Amino acid sequence: MSSKTVTESDRWIRSYLPGPAEALHLVSFPHAGGSASYYRPFCTSLSDRFNALALQYPGRQDRRDEQCVTDLHVLADLLFDRLRHLADRPLAFFGHSMGALLAFEVTRRFERELDTSPVALFLSGRRAPSRHRDENVDLSSDDSLLAEIRELSGTDPRLLGDDEMLKMIMEPLRADYRALGDYHFTPDPPVRCPVTVLTGADDPRTSRDEAAAWQDHTTGTFALRVFPGGHFFLSENVPAVTDYVAERLADAALPD
Repeated sequence: MSSKTVTESDRWIRSYLPGPAEALHLVSFPHAGGSASYYRPFCTSLSDRFNALALQYPGRQDRRDEQCVTDLHVLADLLFDRLRHLADRPLAFFGHSMGALLAFEVTRRFERELDTSPVALFLSGRRAPSRHRDENVDLSSDDSLLAEIRELSGTDPRLLGDDEMLKMIMEPLRADYRALGDYHFTPDPPVRCPVTVLTGADDPRTSRDEAAAWQDHTTGTFALRVFPGGHFFLSENVPAVTDYVAERLADAALPD
């Protein structure tokens, strides 16, 4: 499949506002329990310069009738199989939280299987995989998951009072947390592409030191930017984040 045939009917990829013809693809990977629509403001803000796309994992929103994937390596394989066809032009990846791990793992697959890399890899709201934490979220308890959501402030509080909406949120969230809990980082060779890490100054899940440790996982250039806010600082700083992403992409060495 050519990069020119990304359509609204594609199960995996959402394009909210098409970018300029032949523009670089910027593919965004959602967080645990998240969906493509989280990136709508991000994508529309960048659509004047890039083909800003967002991924839709199985089990959420219009894919809610599909089974969630509870293994991050399996999900990375599936995403790689879908995204490899976009490699006919320069592309970049942006992943937030769990999405950062997936963007990193898919980049590994691009380099291993296709001997090519994204021109830039943006990793947001996630500590380096070599920095392990035992977070101990009780996946058998809705109350434990709800407490996690409230602490990270990643879901509109109004949705937490809607039983139907809550049911739609909880299943993918539980599946994603199971996948995160079972994820085992293997210290393969670092990626080759430039890595830019973004983190919130008050993120309870990622310290600045843990974010900076991503530098050990690339042989390319590295940059770290701290934004005001917590784990979901992106929602509070869309113009600042998108301007920074565009600036970093302008500095990337794009092939002719």
